[in-house]
Amino acid sequence: MWVERLARLGYAAKGIVYAIVGVLAVQAAFGSGGKTTDTTGALGTVAAQPFGKILLTLLTVGLIGYVIWSFVQAIKDPEHQSDGAKSWARRLGYALTGLAYGGLAVSAIQLIRGSGGGGGGNSQQDWTARVLAQPFGQWLVALIGAFIIGLGFYQLYKAYKAKFRKQMKLQEMTSTEEMWATRIGRFGEAARGIVFTITGFFLIQAARQSDPNQVRGLDGALQALAQQPYGPWLLGIVALGLVAYGIHMGVQARYRRIYT
Repeated sequence: MWVERLARLGYAAKGIVYAIVGVLAVQAAFGSGGKTTDTTGALGTVAAQPFGKILLTLLTVGLIGYVIWSFVQAIKDPEHQSDGAKSWARRLGYALTGLAYGGLAVSAIQLIRGSGGGGGGNSQQDWTARVLAQPFGQWLVALIGAFIIGLGFYQLYKAYKAKFRKQMKLQEMTSTEEMWATRIGRFGEAARGIVFTITGFFLIQAARQSDPNQVRGLDGALQALAQQPYGPWLLGIVALGLVAYGIHMGVQARYRRIYT
């Protein structure tokens, strides 16, 4: 099925983007160049390489595949993972994921066309400012922040329970491959959970102070880690976790059960 092929290509593209973010942050943590950036910045890094636009075009096709698969999950629920309110919450999550990666795909297309990809942090501050300007805007931003923190804790729970194993074709792996796929997946999911939690905290800060400039995305979360005591070590560990998450997405691209 073409949907399955797009989904697998999408998981691979998502993994490459996160791996680039992680590698750049690892280099920044250990003083060997690099920088803390977000997924849009990762696309810019690809575009700056030799044959960058060709590579970015391939990556964009994968991201579009991931967007399509996310909306298929939201609309059709092909995996039938749950019923009732839990099912609708899961579908909403898939729809939001599709919108987020749709925006990333648009940024990639803009980079290919040479019109710039836009800054992820600025766009987040812009929409936060618009929400804060609405009635009960501070409460809405705080609620979104709390929701993202909740997602972060759920990622940590998924890492602890290794819930992703239920979605994988473990019978096609050797015992060693299964062991490493589980370890890498747990490490990656945990790192992503930490980043989500920090991002949600910044949103709550923005709501409390009614200041959209407090909002930080993935790059801001990594910078916040770097500014803590033992910052380079904290940044390095989480950055390695993001590299692990990228590898985990690659494993998902190969071994995930995809029902269409």
